[in-house]
Amino acid sequence: MPGRSVHAALDDELRALETLLRDLDLWHRETPSAEALASTAPFACDRLLFTEWLQFLFIPRLRALLVAGAPLPDRCDITPMAEEYFKANALAPGELLAILRRIDRLLGGA
Repeated sequence: MPGRSVHAALDDELRALETLLRDLDLWHRETPSAEALASTAPFACDRLLFTEWLQFLFIPRLRALLVAGAPLPDRCDITPMAEEYFKANALAPGELLAILRRIDRLLGGA
């Protein structure tokens, strides 16, 4: 939508991502340990499932930036990681990948 802010569009995509994770039963009921959440590995891949990383780190961090009116990252490029994760786990959530692609585009990715 022309004239629509990146912040508003990103907020919509984050809401859609959360809703879809819930609908696909990929929303986790238990919060990972503080140690797992403190991982410094990319996507916390050493301690979290990719879907846990989305739920407990990615979505909250971007929402915090939106609420604070802070600058957003100038690149995201999360879709390739998502494609690898879902391919390796024999899942094919096309709409989830579509949402992540839109987030990538909003944040300056391909």
